[in-house]
Amino acid sequence: MTKLIECVPNFSEGINLDIIKQITNAVETVEGVKLLNVDPGKATNRTVVTFVGEPEKVIEAAFLAIKKAGELIDMSKQKGEHPRMGATDVCPLIPISNISMEETAEYARKLAQRVGEELRIPVYLYEQAQPNKSRSNLSVIRAGEYEGFFKKIKLPEWAPDYGPAENDVKRGATVIGARDFLVAYNVNLNTTSTRRANAIAFDVREAGRTLREGDPVTGKIITDEHGKPKSIPGSLKSVKAIGWYIEEYGVAQISMNLTNIEVTPVHKAFDEVCSKANDRGIRVTGSELVGLIPLKAMLDAGRYFLQKQQRSVGVSEKELIKIAIKSMGLDELGPFDPQERIIEYLLKDKAGSKLVSMPLNDFADETASESPAPGGGSIAAYVGALGASLAGMVANLSSHKKGWDNRWLEFSNWAEKAQAYKSEMMALVDMDTISFNRIMDAFGLPKATDEEKTIRDKAIQDATKYAIEIPFKVMQTALNSMEVIKVMVELGNPNSVTDAGVAALCARTAVLGAFMNVKVNASSYKDKDFVVDIIYQGNEIERKAIAIEAEIIELVNAKIS
Repeated sequence: MTKLIECVPNFSEGINLDIIKQITNAVETVEGVKLLNVDPGKATNRTVVTFVGEPEKVIEAAFLAIKKAGELIDMSKQKGEHPRMGATDVCPLIPISNISMEETAEYARKLAQRVGEELRIPVYLYEQAQPNKSRSNLSVIRAGEYEGFFKKIKLPEWAPDYGPAENDVKRGATVIGARDFLVAYNVNLNTTSTRRANAIAFDVREAGRTLREGDPVTGKIITDEHGKPKSIPGSLKSVKAIGWYIEEYGVAQISMNLTNIEVTPVHKAFDEVCSKANDRGIRVTGSELVGLIPLKAMLDAGRYFLQKQQRSVGVSEKELIKIAIKSMGLDELGPFDPQERIIEYLLKDKAGSKLVSMPLNDFADETASESPAPGGGSIAAYVGALGASLAGMVANLSSHKKGWDNRWLEFSNWAEKAQAYKSEMMALVDMDTISFNRIMDAFGLPKATDEEKTIRDKAIQDATKYAIEIPFKVMQTALNSMEVIKVMVELGNPNSVTDAGVAALCARTAVLGAFMNVKVNASSYKDKDFVVDIIYQGNEIERKAIAIEAEIIELVNAKIS
């Protein structure tokens, strides 16, 4: 249960690639920290760097990066479109797994104190790391930017949380904090007008626009009874936005920070900007992701755009991502490689997906080799995955069969179920081989002393239990997939009924084959109560699978005869 946090520092340099490389090299000197993404922008003169690791290692890497940026970047000469106040403008820490926001905020404070005391850079805390909520908002802290901070930092209410109350001429000041996952996202417009882009940004951002008398830009600000400016809220919650012109691309953009993508996901932000731009006679031509994005956000976007077309969403993960990229024009300004932009893909252990990433002929060759793994367990899982895939194919063909247009959602739901079963069994292909390797590793442990024998025996038993549980999971999943298969025979596209029949044969094979592995591994497991229970459940699953398969094949034969 390793604790993982992500760090996404923004450096005020996006042009000099040598400087950026020196900063990221400092990050990579810390063992155990994984550099995920480096995203420089010429027009903004800003680079967003993303790395992840255990908390202590991440804050060490962040400290070294902040130190190096301060040595190499001269803020007195820095210019760019993006608001900024320091060489390291902002450095957020984000909880990824097995760590609370409160713990992450404490690490942010620890990093901030070290930067302030050792590097003598003024540091402000923000978001969850800042106890004073009147100065926890980044845009409020950064107001005035680098040029204005020489006076602002002298104000009692704007004394830094750490470090000297003196704006550093070369390095500026830095904001460090803890926050939830944020998606930095820009939408491209077919205009060069910053004013018009800002108008759209004010339409959509949560803060909206300030009310003015007469002219909405130059008119006198309207205030309430307390003298505070009145505003009209924008249409999107948890969204910050501004408009700007990007000379590098020759277009204006709406630059957004989506601070809670559960509240306002990327696809909703894109569509809303399209709508508001259209109201002003402007068209959206595409969009741009800055940094990384969670897998779920891309899959949700793919499903959303397919549903708008009344098409089945029960397609592969790869296809959903492709639809999302094309629908939002994420590749308009440059290539969009999901393997480099989706955080889960970057964190994935490539060695852990050895089999499922193989071409079909290589998988067959690997199975036929002298190595005992992959063996029957992995093949049972793979056959089950093929059965679920065939069921999904029939559902997708049925969802857009001519004359069945009003049934697209019905079959889309079945296709989505089939995809879920397929994905689960594909993961089990590798897990079965991993379980075999665990047993081999356990048998290889030393056994010279009584203590070593005890450790070795426990490791063998733990690995054996795992080797029972994986094929048992294959049995359960393959049986569950037979519900979709049967419905596809009964209600699906009649031209594909034999495909569903083959799917049933695959599912039955997966159940029976996996059960053999359950039984052979259970024979050497010492917890007999566990063994009796799992064999009883296995027999029930096998019985049901055989009965359902016979029923499906009878239905298929009746239809084709």
